[in-house]
Amino acid sequence: MQDESKGLRGRVKEFLKSSSLRDEIAGYQTQIQGVCSKLKLTAIVETNFKVDEIHAIVTAPSFAVVKAAQNINNCPPPSRIFQGRQAILDKMHQFFNTDSGEQHIYVLYGLGGAGKTQIALKFIEQSSFSNVFFVDTSKVETIDTGLKGIAVTKSVGNSAQDTLRWLESNHNKWLVFFDNADDPKINLNDFLPKCNHGNIIITSRNPELRSYGAPTLVSDMEEADATTLLLQRANKEPSEENLKLATEIVKELYYLPLAIIQAGAFISKSEDLGGYLALYHSNRARLLSEKAAQSHDDYAQTVFTTWQISFNQLSHLAATLLQLCSFLHYTGISEDMFSTASKYEPRSWSPPREELEKPLQFLSRFVDPTGEWNSLKFLAVTNEIKAYSLISFDTKTKLFSIHPLVHAWSRSTLLDEELLQSCMSSILGMCITEIPYNEIELASVQLIPHIVLLKGVNPDGGADFRNAFWNIYHNAGKFQDAQGIAQQVVEKSRLLLGEDHRNTLLAMGDLAQTYWGLGEFQKAKELGVLVWEKRTKLLGEDHPDTLFAMGDLASTYSRLGEFQKAKELEVLVLEKYTKILGEDHPDTLSAMGNLAHTYSDLGQFQKAKQLEVLVLEKRTKLLGEDHPHTLLAMGNLASTYSDLGELQKAKELGVLVLEKRTKLLGEDHPHTLLAMGNLASTYSDLGELQKAKELGVLVLEKRTKILGEDHPVTLLAMETLAITYSNLEEFQKAMELEVLVLEKRTKILGVDHPDTLRAMANLAVTHYTLGDLNKALGLEVEVLQKRRQLLGDKHPDTILAMENLEATYQELSQQEEMEELEQLIEDTKKLLL
Repeated sequence: MQDESKGLRGRVKEFLKSSSLRDEIAGYQTQIQGVCSKLKLTAIVETNFKVDEIHAIVTAPSFAVVKAAQNINNCPPPSRIFQGRQAILDKMHQFFNTDSGEQHIYVLYGLGGAGKTQIALKFIEQSSFSNVFFVDTSKVETIDTGLKGIAVTKSVGNSAQDTLRWLESNHNKWLVFFDNADDPKINLNDFLPKCNHGNIIITSRNPELRSYGAPTLVSDMEEADATTLLLQRANKEPSEENLKLATEIVKELYYLPLAIIQAGAFISKSEDLGGYLALYHSNRARLLSEKAAQSHDDYAQTVFTTWQISFNQLSHLAATLLQLCSFLHYTGISEDMFSTASKYEPRSWSPPREELEKPLQFLSRFVDPTGEWNSLKFLAVTNEIKAYSLISFDTKTKLFSIHPLVHAWSRSTLLDEELLQSCMSSILGMCITEIPYNEIELASVQLIPHIVLLKGVNPDGGADFRNAFWNIYHNAGKFQDAQGIAQQVVEKSRLLLGEDHRNTLLAMGDLAQTYWGLGEFQKAKELGVLVWEKRTKLLGEDHPDTLFAMGDLASTYSRLGEFQKAKELEVLVLEKYTKILGEDHPDTLSAMGNLAHTYSDLGQFQKAKQLEVLVLEKRTKLLGEDHPHTLLAMGNLASTYSDLGELQKAKELGVLVLEKRTKLLGEDHPHTLLAMGNLASTYSDLGELQKAKELGVLVLEKRTKILGEDHPVTLLAMETLAITYSNLEEFQKAMELEVLVLEKRTKILGVDHPDTLRAMANLAVTHYTLGDLNKALGLEVEVLQKRRQLLGDKHPDTILAMENLEATYQELSQQEEMEELEQLIEDTKKLLL
C-alpha cells in the first residue's frame, strides 16, 4: 500500500537511482564519449543525473556537445579578452596539481578591480575538475542560496548543510569557487566543507582571508599585458604608434585591469586613442565612474563605484582617516605622523591649541584618558580599511600605502574638502613641531612628499605652521620652497612683533640659512651679521640663539672664502658651547665639525683630522652609525683623509657614507649627492677613473636638474667631473666644463674667491697639457698672486700654485723666473718642517 502511495513518478525515481541503472548509464557515457572523440568533440558528462538529464543524453544527436560540468551552478566563463597573469595561473596549477593529502584552498586577494575573479575563472577554464560550483560570497544570503543550489542540483538535499555533507563525503575532484568574499563580518569558515580533500578558490578584498590557504596578492598587471588588453578592448591595431600611446595610458592608470577595461571601452566608442589622456586628466572621476554599454564579462561595477561600495561599509572614523590620507602622498604614510601630532604642545612661534579644535578632536579618538597614544585603537581602524584593500601595510617598513587610483578616488568622496585639508595640514604641522632637532633631517625625507602634495592642494590651508614646514623644506634640500616660506614668516613677524622680537630674529636666521642653501652667500652674510648683532645686544653673547647665529655666520664666511673670520668665530663658539653645554652636546659637536672644516679650508689638515675623528667617535656612540649627523661626520673625515693623501681610508669611508645616505635619505638628497661627488673625486685620485666618471656624470645630472647649473654645488660637480675627464685624457671635454665653471664662479663669487681661483688653476693645467703654455702662464700668475694675498705662502693651495707656475716657466725656458720661484718653494717648505 505504501509503495502504491508513491505513485508512478515516485517508483520511476527509485528505479532510476538503482545501481543497475547507474551501471547502464555509465555504459552510455562511454559510448557517447567514444562517438564524440571520433568527431573530435569533447563530451563532459556528470556522474550523477536527474531524470531530465538522462532524457537529454538519450535523445541528443550523436554529434551534440553535452553541457560541461564546469558550468554547473552558473559559473561564468572568463572575459573574452583576458590577458596575462600567467605567473599567478602557473602558481595555481602547480598548487592544485600537488597531491598533498589534504584539502587545497587557494586565496586570491587584493583591491577591487584588480582582476581576482577573472584569474580564477581563467584557471577553472584551463582545468579539468569533475565538478565546479560557483558561490556568490558577497552576503550570507547569497552563500546560503549558492550552497542550497548545489544540493538541489546534485539531488542530495535542499540545504547548505546538505551540500557541505555531500562535499565532505565525495572524494571526486570537485572545486568550489567562493567569489567576492569581501565582507569582513562574515566568518567564511562556517561555509567551508570540513574534510581533507577537495579544492576551493576564494577571491576577496580582505587580506585576512590569506590564513585559509595558499595566498596570492592580485595587484597591477605587467605593462605589456596591460597595453595589449587596452588595445583589444579599444578595438585598435597594435601598431607602433598605438602601442606607444597605449603604454602611456596604462601607466597613468597604474596598470589596474578594471580601469584599463573602462578606458578601452571609452576609446572604442570615441575612436580617439591619442586624445584619451588629455580627457582623463581633466575628467578622471567621470571616466572612472562611467559604465560601458557593451562588456566582455559579467562585472557590473566601474572602478570608482566598486570602491564606493567598500567605502560605504566603513565606520565614520575609518572613512575620515582614509579621506585625510588622500591629502598625503599615497606611499610612506606612518602611524608616527599621527601619534607624534597627538603630543603637540604649542611654542611661541606655533599656533595655540584653541586654533586646532578639529585635528585635536580627531586625534583624541586614538588617545587614552591618560593622554597616551593607543596604538591598538589606531590598528583597529586601519585594519577596518585594510579589510577592503583600500589601504595596505608593509610589515618591514611599518608604513601604509594606498593604490594611486584609490588615493585619487578617495578625494572624490569628500563633502568638505577644505575642512579635511586644513585638518591634515594642521596634523602634519603639529607632528613636525614635536620632532626632536637631531631627528628632523631624517624626518624631512619621510615627510617632504606629503607636504609637497598637501601644499600643492592649498598652500595656505590649515593653522599657521609655516615655521614647521620651512624646517622640513630646508632639511630636505628644497631651498626655493623654504625661501618663499621664510620670507613670509619674516614679513609677518616684523609686522606683528617688531624687528627685534625673538621670533622675528629666529625667522631672519632661517632665511639666512636658506640663502646659504641657495648659494646666495652674500645675502646670507648680510642677514647673518644683522641677526648676530641683534641677538648679542638683546640676549647676550652666551645665549644659545646668539651662539647659533655665530655658527651660521661663520659657515657663511667660510663659503665666501673668508676663512680667518670663520675660524675666529668658530673657535669662540666651540669654547662657549663646551663650557655651557658640555663636549658631548649635539651643538658642541656641530661646532667642532664646523671648525674642523675651516681648518681643512686653511690647509691645516692634521688639526681637521683630529677634530673630525673625535666628532665621529662621539656621534657614533651617542646617535648610532646610521644617523645623518654621524654620516656627516664620516663624510667630513673621508674628505680630510683624501686631502692628506690617505686615499684608501677615504674610499672606504666614502663608500660606506654613500650606501647609508642613499638608503636613509634617497639618491636625490643633497647630502647623498655630496657623498657621491666626494667619492667620485676619491676614485679619480686613486686612478679608478671609469668609476669616477660614472658617478661624476650622475651627480652633475642630478644637481643640474634639482638646483640649476649656477648653484655652487652644481659647479663643484662640474669641476670634479672635469678633473676626471683630464685624468682620462679627454681634455677637450675637461676644458669645456672648466671654462664654464670659471665664467660662472667669476660672475657669482667674484675673481678673488678661493673656488674661483681653483677653477682658474684647473683650467690652467688643462691649457698646459694641451700645449697652450701662454694661456696657462697668464692664469697661473694670477692664481699665485691672489692665493699669496688671501691664503699666505704656507697654504697648500698656494704652494701648489707655485709648483704649477714653476713647471710652466720651465717649459717656456724662462730660466730666471723658474729659479726664483723654485727658491721660494724651497724656503716655504722649510718653514713648514
